[in-house]
Amino acid sequence: MDAALSDVVVIDLSRVFAGPFCTQMLGDMGATVIKVEQPGKGDDTRSYGPPYIAGEAAYYLGLNRNKYSITLDFSKPEDKQQLFELIQKATVLVENFRPGTLARQGLGYEDLRRLNPGLIYCSISGYGQEGPYASRAGYDFVAQAESGLMAVTGEVEGEPQRLGTPIADISAGMYATISILAALHYRDLTGKGQYIDISLVESAISLLGNVSANHLISGEEAQRYGNAHPNIVPYQAFQTRNGYVVVAAGNDRLYQSLCRLLGREELATDPRFVTNPQRVRNRAELISILQDLFRQRDTEDWLAAMRAAGIPCGSINSVSQVFRDPQVQFRDFVWEARHPTAGTIKLSGSPIRLSATPTRLYKAPPLLGEDNEQILRKKEDKE
Repeated sequence: MDAALSDVVVIDLSRVFAGPFCTQMLGDMGATVIKVEQPGKGDDTRSYGPPYIAGEAAYYLGLNRNKYSITLDFSKPEDKQQLFELIQKATVLVENFRPGTLARQGLGYEDLRRLNPGLIYCSISGYGQEGPYASRAGYDFVAQAESGLMAVTGEVEGEPQRLGTPIADISAGMYATISILAALHYRDLTGKGQYIDISLVESAISLLGNVSANHLISGEEAQRYGNAHPNIVPYQAFQTRNGYVVVAAGNDRLYQSLCRLLGREELATDPRFVTNPQRVRNRAELISILQDLFRQRDTEDWLAAMRAAGIPCGSINSVSQVFRDPQVQFRDFVWEARHPTAGTIKLSGSPIRLSATPTRLYKAPPLLGEDNEQILRKKEDKE
């Protein structure tokens, strides 16, 4: 086995982001992913542009490598029969239709488990398969708003803000992948499949992390802190003479080192700032002092000095700077794929690093229906 999931066959009935993000991860780990799309249209993200390259949207390309694309119309009996035959021999099915949509077409979990008792069926929706909101459409932006994420994101006196990436979709896709891997282990032990119910809103709520814990324990409403941290000080961005630097003094020892570096050792013994709880209570006074000091030197000078002193810090990189970064380049995080119409394209790689079964690029993001003949031929050969 040169891939961790080389024996797994995934039927991907999902589209847009959360589902395709999940199935792409499974594909990166070696699963055979068969993306089933609507004839003549395909995944909505095929039209999410610009930018495009050779008619293919970058949005789509970034979520659909290591997959085969076939087109089937579920309203046609012959197409539905072809899907049934694929599912009968599959390991996993992933879908993100509104709850009940596939069941009404005879493609729900209860229908398909009779066809394939070992099938792992993963549904991703906005709010979950049951409950008063289950029938609502699921969108990342709405999930960010309703999960509380937007309420704690943005400047203290500013408006609530969505994160710059579709984090609800991303987290739902990740939780779906984790759940599928757990279900695969259970299937190996028992031979039984199971149903997985993932919601965007619950996935986003889980990302509140310490913020939700703070609220549930204290009963106090969570606040926005901009680039600062609700429980650690100093742990935020500071303006320098020519830009910004982020400082993560996560304990008293690091804070003391920072005070020495700044030439203000008295701040380490000031009764207002000696311990982290005291610094949190007196946040405004301390940050005002530190901000004045950071404005006196350039970002590069501060980074060099803090790194030499062992103080966690970093620059605020643009996306283009990220992909030029020596560490990112050393880790080969950009993968190149040979696309049938676009030529060589660059894609963000996988953060999953497995020593014996590494993730890799097997196949460029497919054209719509690119693999119809190949997949059907394989099916016929096995019959």
